[in-house]
Amino acid sequence: MNKSIELKKIAVEIKKCKACIVGKSGKAVVGEGNPNARIVFVGEAPGRKEAETGRPFVGRSGQLLRSLIREIGLREEDVYITSPVKYLPNSKTPTQKDVEHGKTHLEKQLKIIAPQIIVLLGRVAALGVLGKAIVINKMHGKIIDSKYFVTFHPSAGLRFPPLKKKLLEDFKELKNALTIIF
Repeated sequence: MNKSIELKKIAVEIKKCKACIVGKSGKAVVGEGNPNARIVFVGEAPGRKEAETGRPFVGRSGQLLRSLIREIGLREEDVYITSPVKYLPNSKTPTQKDVEHGKTHLEKQLKIIAPQIIVLLGRVAALGVLGKAIVINKMHGKIIDSKYFVTFHPSAGLRFPPLKKKLLEDFKELKNALTIIF
């Protein structure tokens, strides 16, 4: 199977999906990165900059995420970055219905990429991947089911300085975990 071709098929499917765009705007942000990535970072939904460019995590949160990725010794071209919700929600926060629908596309992407570890960036990411809500403040910095690393969304770190400190600590834990996993 050619993973790049399969991911492109899903991208086309997302762009044609009528349900994905309901209550949302901008360009589809399907995700980007290495189709053979051993690690996938899953966020929430596109922000304004992402909806303008069609690329995930390119705004302020994205700059923080991408710097953290580099700080733990990974290259952006070695990872895959995506989210369950593929369009900018008009209400700013995706609804549970948005996440449940987006999960169908996200699951297909993850099945193709088949990463060894998935980093869940916040509550919505956890809901979109695990299908259940988890308390990030209790679970951050931990690995669930030997595959899912839980941490805060970078935007939370930007808004709340104490959470940024926890986010930075979590990425140090992630780096340690990756040395064992990889």
